[in-house]
Amino acid sequence: MEKNGNNRKLRVCVATCNRADYSKLAPIMFGIKMEPEFFELDVVVLGSHLIDDYGNTYRMIEQDDFDINTRLHTIVRGEDEAAMVESVGLALVKLPDVLNRLKPDIMIVHGDRFDALALATSAALMNIRILHIEGGEVSGTIDDSIRHAITKLAHYHVCCTRSAEQHLISMCEDHDRILLAGCPSYDKLLSAKNKDYMSIIRMWLGDDVKSKDYIVALQHPVTTDIKHSIKMFELTLDALISFNKRTLVLFPNIDAGSKEMVRVMRKKGIEHHPNFRAVKHVPFDQFIQLVAHAGCMIGNSSCGVREVGAFGTPVINLGTRQIGRETGENVLHVRDADTQDKILQALHLQFGKQYPCSKIYGDGNAVPRILKFLKSIDLQEPLQKKFCFPPVKENISQDIDHILETLSALAVDLGGTNLRVAIVSMKGEIVKKYTQFNPKTYEERINLILQMCVEAAAEAVKLNCRILGVGISTGGRVNPREGIVLHSTKLIQEWNSVDLRTPLSDTLHLPVWVDNDGNCAALAERKFGQGKGLENFVTLITGTGIGGGIIHQHELIHGSSFCAAEFGHLVVSLDGPDCSCGSHGCIEAYASGMALQREAKKLHDEDLLLVEGMSVLKDEAVSAVHLIQAAKLGNAKAQSILRTAGTALGLGVVNILHTINPSLVILSGVLASHYIHIVKDVIRQQALSSVQDVDVVVSDLVDPALLGAASMVLDYTTRRIC
Repeated sequence: MEKNGNNRKLRVCVATCNRADYSKLAPIMFGIKMEPEFFELDVVVLGSHLIDDYGNTYRMIEQDDFDINTRLHTIVRGEDEAAMVESVGLALVKLPDVLNRLKPDIMIVHGDRFDALALATSAALMNIRILHIEGGEVSGTIDDSIRHAITKLAHYHVCCTRSAEQHLISMCEDHDRILLAGCPSYDKLLSAKNKDYMSIIRMWLGDDVKSKDYIVALQHPVTTDIKHSIKMFELTLDALISFNKRTLVLFPNIDAGSKEMVRVMRKKGIEHHPNFRAVKHVPFDQFIQLVAHAGCMIGNSSCGVREVGAFGTPVINLGTRQIGRETGENVLHVRDADTQDKILQALHLQFGKQYPCSKIYGDGNAVPRILKFLKSIDLQEPLQKKFCFPPVKENISQDIDHILETLSALAVDLGGTNLRVAIVSMKGEIVKKYTQFNPKTYEERINLILQMCVEAAAEAVKLNCRILGVGISTGGRVNPREGIVLHSTKLIQEWNSVDLRTPLSDTLHLPVWVDNDGNCAALAERKFGQGKGLENFVTLITGTGIGGGIIHQHELIHGSSFCAAEFGHLVVSLDGPDCSCGSHGCIEAYASGMALQREAKKLHDEDLLLVEGMSVLKDEAVSAVHLIQAAKLGNAKAQSILRTAGTALGLGVVNILHTINPSLVILSGVLASHYIHIVKDVIRQQALSSVQDVDVVVSDLVDPALLGAASMVLDYTTRRIC
């Protein structure tokens, strides 16, 4: 006792609830009793031990010469689910007084019964160390949950198999407090040699019965499916009657449903049938001899899959009650025992066979190991148990940037020529982009938009992108509040009074934002571009048309009729060329891609476009690209046209500076780099000195329309998250 730090005997309380757990606890109790110099033994008896209908099995404890310190009547009769719960409650009420009086150093609890759960709960709450026998095993009913619950309450564990040991370790129990000892009942099983076993067989089954020519049946209710287990018991009895062999039937345990099973026995006249002997209890020593020499054992008792394997006796395990148990080859499972024929066939297959003896659950030396384990317990160690959690891989830092990076938007850009859809991340990265020609009719266009968005949303899942919503950039005048295109440009036909929000939202089940392409360009600069962090700036798009957006006090300006920032239709000349809007002298009539294409065609028709190093194929359409190329190659007329276009744009910028007074002007689009220097020259020549210091820059964003469409989604999401 000096080795474990204790200077007195270890006071051990063994609590037994029924005939089954006593068969496992009795060998330990005998071992403790044999070493009085190390241990003091207190025995508490409760549960079905004290009920006459279940054999008053406390008497066998007395017959084994153990002093019962306390008898606790804890069973509430009824044999249903409610009675089990009430029995646990009654035990919890009575146990504190007993434990306060006995003051054990350690309590030994066995198995997975509801009574054992009450014992473990009481001991744990009263700071009494618990040694749990047979933890870590798997069966297949509510017993699993109870067994594992007791494991979490227990401080020390004695398990029977290597798998059970691994289960306990997996449940984060301390390996140093787990003993792989084997089943204590095997100490008695493997040493049981009774030459006079025939007298035991005759006593319980009759004088005319021979060894290996009878059946032992032991079946309990399955508390998670009582109705089915009663039906299965009825089929079992019918099969046994048909099989016509002498059968010893033991009454079921006290679980919910047992009363109904007894009624089935009596309804079929089993207690008076010449082939049957129905008994409430058989002493364990005699029960060992009966199963060792039986032709077969049938039912769903753990005894069938555990202890009987030591003798190689054939076993038929019915239903799911022991489905997770380790078994020897002597066990035949009939998991779905739903017909009499299945059970009868199993009887024909198993009866009379002899299998190799199995020692899965023990080698006959469990008790010495357990006693040594008990002696090693140091009562000076802290009572609070510790769990050994497995190492967890270090988490990736969950700062806001990491979280937002995985959030994405679907962006749609409706241009005059192409229809584009992209998956855009919170950082403005275009994860994937899809491009199709923009159809000419409304129906084809809306169907293509839906198809492309659905495909992109599906692809986003594979790319680990969470789509938060859909943003749409389109030419024309847009009501962003309703998601409706009010009037489109002439480049996009059949696109007036079009509700874009409803069909996309209904199809994708996502929120949808819609705005015109100029406003989207400004939003893109505000979130991802050179306007980031600025309170006031203006964006001008120079592409097929001329558009733009205004950011004032960090907000996008739409205007009272959603017509703000129509910079392309600022008039810069009273007698200028006609514009697509119906007016003339607008910036768009001078500086847009359409205007440059118009002027290029005029030069080409007059054979004044092409210079050395240029060519236009026969079927190739003349475009603004050819005009710019000619200007670069020294075509004076082309250079003059570009200078005029740039001047018109510059005058428009001067008007913007005088009207809005932004802190920055951003030129965006394919023509911006060709106009930037001319625009700056016009500002120096024409603008008031108070605005001449305003910087004019070319956007460095590759896809401002897509990024702006995405920003409508992502800005809203950012506000909600941050």
